Amino acid sequence: MHKRTSVLLSIIAALTVTAAPLTTLAHNKGDIKKHLITTVPKHKPKIQLAILLDTSGSMDGLIDQTRNQIWQVVNEFSTAKRNGVTPILEVALFEYGNDGNPRDTGFVRMLNNFTQELDKVSEGLFSLTTNGGSEYCGFAIKTAVRSLNWSHNNNDIKTIFIAGNEPFTQGPVNYRDALQLASRHGIAVNTIHAGDHQVGIETGWQSGALIAGGDYMSIDSNRRAVHVLAPQDRRIAELNSQLNNTYVPYGSKGKEKSRRQKEQDTNTRNISAGLLSKRAITKSSSYYNNAKWDLVDALAEGEITDDELLKMESSNLPEEMKPMSNDEKKKYIAEKSGQRSQLKQEIKALSEKRKVYVNEQKKKQVAAAPSMSDALTKAIKKQAAEKNYQLEK
Repeated sequence: MHKRTSVLLSIIAALTVTAAPLTTLAHNKGDIKKHLITTVPKHKPKIQLAILLDTSGSMDGLIDQTRNQIWQVVNEFSTAKRNGVTPILEVALFEYGNDGNPRDTGFVRMLNNFTQELDKVSEGLFSLTTNGGSEYCGFAIKTAVRSLNWSHNNNDIKTIFIAGNEPFTQGPVNYRDALQLASRHGIAVNTIHAGDHQVGIETGWQSGALIAGGDYMSIDSNRRAVHVLAPQDRRIAELNSQLNNTYVPYGSKGKEKSRRQKEQDTNTRNISAGLLSKRAITKSSSYYNNAKWDLVDALAEGEITDDELLKMESSNLPEEMKPMSNDEKKKYIAEKSGQRSQLKQEIKALSEKRKVYVNEQKKKQVAAAPSMSDALTKAIKKQAAEKNYQLEK
């Protein structure tokens, strides 16, 4: 069996948008939403990204590279808009080529369906393990096309990234049929060969991208990510911890997801303080959306209404809110929203200074071979331009 390596891709996009800090509380109006951070238009453009990664053989270097670059990729698209509106980002994560998965599924497993909760994607990346197997690219692509709830709007970005280093043509599903299925649904398929560029061409990775309107790329899977440590990192880490305290978990899974948020902070911090800064910058953007478990986001995004909040069973509220009156609940959420807005503004200001410092340091470094973030950024920028998405330079 050939020694296999797999690639892990990550996410695009994020928009750093915050409203002015809360200055007044209209207690007698009862309108909590006017104190929240964002107002969401009825119809928003959407970016859907499905990540398919080969987890057979020895792919540890590639997983490590992707974990080290996921938040950087997100931050590359912090200004993404279409017709002046910030798009919704949904990310799905799959693994393929792992013998630990059933044969009748083509050794393919979905780690998460389309979600706006980036911590869930991060959790999936940190949970990955390797196991030698058969890498069926066609089977993996067909599974992603058929199992996900893809948008029917042709203006939305719908894209699959599949990565690995074994021949693209393997498996019981004809890869051309799978790619044509994706194309009929308006889904672009981008291929990343973890190895020599010409070998990737010879083993079908380039032709695969061409069939489904995507890009072919090759990367150095053994390149180690380097995080520049900046003077702003310490303060950003402090603000990140304070930011977590503005989240108000609700529902049966609120506490669990709040713990997951902190666990992903820890996982990131254990790699590098510089990487934690990149994650904190993402958390200060509108793409970091936790409306399914956080009351501040839920009210801002319309996941729940003011009335639903006030009628919510105490068992679905955090302990500190259970004894509160309706007025106290409204005031509490409004204050958390105002605090979050102020913290995000300070993180954003520090991130601009950090970017200047990091860019100066990178000028002193020797140019490296392309990595995961380079491949993802290039492909997404091209497809965003084709769909009339604007990115500030």
